[in-house]
Amino acid sequence: MRAFLNMWRMDPHIRPYVIRVGFYGIYRLGHIIINWPLITCLVERWQPETHTFHVPVGEMTITLQDVAIILGLRIDGPAVTGTCVLDVTGLCGELLGVIPPDEALRGSARSIRWLCQQLSTPAPDADEVALQRSTRAFILALIGSFLFADKKEVHDLPGKQFSLQKFRQPQRPKRPK
Repeated sequence: MRAFLNMWRMDPHIRPYVIRVGFYGIYRLGHIIINWPLITCLVERWQPETHTFHVPVGEMTITLQDVAIILGLRIDGPAVTGTCVLDVTGLCGELLGVIPPDEALRGSARSIRWLCQQLSTPAPDADEVALQRSTRAFILALIGSFLFADKKEVHDLPGKQFSLQKFRQPQRPKRPK
């Protein structure tokens, strides 16, 4: 997450969009200082057999509601499941406004560096469509680098297309002055 935050600062023009679609809480988590002694204590109390923490008052587990509250994500509505067969390049062109070159692709995955170079800084006079595209790219990179993080700097668009497609017709927030 730190690498993502160092590479891609949230533009103030897209902040209202990120807040409205519910990903601002995840963005803010990258700025929290981790309490390592607390993490160590929790690791020592974790019981992998029962997926619970053993604490002096009994057992404790983390629920989906706990995660939703901590991350600020909405968990209501239908579950996003199954597979999707898409024209990833076409979807990228439609939702992000750019089609990645071959060197920015690994199968259906997109490079975060490429996304950052293309869409991290909308023009000061960017129109609504450009701001939406920058916001989609930011959310895609945020999901890939925090929620579904791995050692690679690529992000699978089809796996995360649910969040991008929900943002197809957003309501227009007020633009910061």
